[in-house]
Amino acid sequence: MIMPLGEIALPIIDLKGYTEPKSPGDRQLVIEQVRDAARQYGFFQVKGHGIPLALQGDLLRCMSNVFNLPENEKLKMSFLENPCRRGYEASGMSHREGDALPDAKECFFVGREDPEVELSGFYGPNVWPNLPEADFRGPVWSYYQKTSELGKTIWSILLEGLNRPLELVEQFAKRPIVPMKMIRYPPHSQSAVGQFGIGAHTDFGGVTILFQQPGKDGLEVWHEGREEWIEVPALEDVYVINCGDMVQRWSGNAYKSARHRVINKADGERMSCATFWHGDVHATNPLQPDDPNKETVGLLLAKRFRNQYSFTKEFLAEVGVGAT
Repeated sequence: MIMPLGEIALPIIDLKGYTEPKSPGDRQLVIEQVRDAARQYGFFQVKGHGIPLALQGDLLRCMSNVFNLPENEKLKMSFLENPCRRGYEASGMSHREGDALPDAKECFFVGREDPEVELSGFYGPNVWPNLPEADFRGPVWSYYQKTSELGKTIWSILLEGLNRPLELVEQFAKRPIVPMKMIRYPPHSQSAVGQFGIGAHTDFGGVTILFQQPGKDGLEVWHEGREEWIEVPALEDVYVINCGDMVQRWSGNAYKSARHRVINKADGERMSCATFWHGDVHATNPLQPDDPNKETVGLLLAKRFRNQYSFTKEFLAEVGVGAT
């Protein structure tokens, strides 16, 4: 059952109170709003995020450009052939356990731009389509940098919500793992019965920054208390933020990682873009600095992606896999 919007809705928080406070209490108000939403829902919406509306429009244009390339051109950039898992994912390549059918979406992945493949592919170069700079790489890279900055801000707020020293963010953000996934969903009429755009799941890592194509609804968040799905409307210039499993684990369940799914309810195609901000691969828990576990971001990611990356013994030892 889907819960009507009139009964409950994710809060919309203006981040300018934190980034550009005009009175002494502005920052603390935002910290409390984010803390409460992350505890109750694991999700919240933000405005005043610093990502220009024009850049959001450029991103949509660039996504259309890459997804409208001939299929054979897209498959030449397959993320399955890339050591860093960058590039193109065709519809039907992602199938979650428990779902009757694979996801209907297609995706294109980018991440930090590093010259060489390092740490078994967590760092490395991107795959860029053969399109003019202004039609993809330029705007996409500008957008990526803006959402990466936003992710660091959200982590800062989450830390302050637990009364942790803000300086912990700098070490955590030294060289963060920040993949970005551009997504196109086919029209609802083209999906098979029982097929989701993305099946129900939780995000495995840190903080997710989600852009939804305005007016193209589809995201639903599971509310445990009422055992119902909350529809999250796709509003112009409003981003959806959620906490992943790493945040819930490292916060001692103070913050929640909630299940969510996507069902394209629009007549036509729907696009979105998710930036996942995980932290430095060697960083330990900033939400509980005294955590005796001392597991690193890299350790958690290695456990999650063991079947997708070819990890070297040296990398596994460096992130502490052998110690657990």
